[in-house]
Amino acid sequence: MSNHEKPSNHNQSDENNRLYNPYQDLKLPTQTLYKLPTSPQFLFQEESIAQRRSWGENLTYYTGIGYLSGAVIGAGKGCIEGMKAFEPADTSKIRVNRILNGSGGLGRRYGNRVGVIGLLYAGMESGMAAVRDKDDIVNSVVAGLGTGVVYRAAAGVRSAAVAGAVGGVVVGLGVVGKHVLKRYVPI
Repeated sequence: MSNHEKPSNHNQSDENNRLYNPYQDLKLPTQTLYKLPTSPQFLFQEESIAQRRSWGENLTYYTGIGYLSGAVIGAGKGCIEGMKAFEPADTSKIRVNRILNGSGGLGRRYGNRVGVIGLLYAGMESGMAAVRDKDDIVNSVVAGLGTGVVYRAAAGVRSAAVAGAVGGVVVGLGVVGKHVLKRYVPI
């Protein structure tokens, strides 16, 4: 727009310069027009009472987080092993190939293992919540214990018992740590 032209007025009757405003007849203040809610919205009131994910969301969340974290840790370990396997006569293409093979192989293996652990844990925790009709620390700890036992059951009774104890302790520490963070760390 050049300096010598007058700005267009929406109330003018000049048809060539008039701009269309779809909200001009509504007489709504723009502040309330776009005021969005900040709290979650629920279709049914019962959904707002339960502060918990559904079993399907739980299953997807724990399996996905388990696979992703296992894959990242495995890829990091595979990268380190690939770099340790370098030989002085290797070209740069062979070195990159060693890193990629190590990262891909260990990343896939660790991701699958931890993803299965997440799948077992989510199923057991959701099952415990459905059977007990409560959502508390006991469900999480028993699910961790059961996950360790089921995951290592094929290796023998002793291995399953140790894995169950480790699973229960790890989940217990995780739940306690979560409650401590909620209480003492303002978010």
